[in-house]
Amino acid sequence: MARYFREQDIDEFRECFYLFARSGKIRTLDELTIIMRSLGMSPTIQELKKYMKDKGGKMSFAEFLEVMHVHSQAEDLPREVVEAFRAADPNKKEVIPAKQLRHMLLHWGEQLSPKEVEQIFREANVTPNGQVKYQDFVKIACAPVPDYY
Repeated sequence: MARYFREQDIDEFRECFYLFARSGKIRTLDELTIIMRSLGMSPTIQELKKYMKDKGGKMSFAEFLEVMHVHSQAEDLPREVVEAFRAADPNKKEVIPAKQLRHMLLHWGEQLSPKEVEQIFREANVTPNGQVKYQDFVKIACAPVPDYY
């Protein structure tokens, strides 16, 4: 795996892996979720289930590195989200009304709870009736925060 990741990244992955997988193996979906999201990844529940199934329900550190490599090739979440906002921005102003953003977060895709939306808005300094620069918002919203899952 050294050919895919820098040694510094592997050290970070190892530290996070053994912090949450104290037995030396990931044994639950929750462990895998927390570890990957703590490392900045945003896998879906379906992806996480597939990774666990593919590894027989348990995952060593070497197997985890394989999963991280596969997932990192498939994911560039911040870029994808900004592109989606741009596609819905006919005037190319790069802003979205906070009310519209709140509605999207509450009702589209993997819907967030009102509490989660409030927390994200607070962290991003979004005012209820303001305009949100979506590139700045995406940087904050896509930051790894384990309790958002």
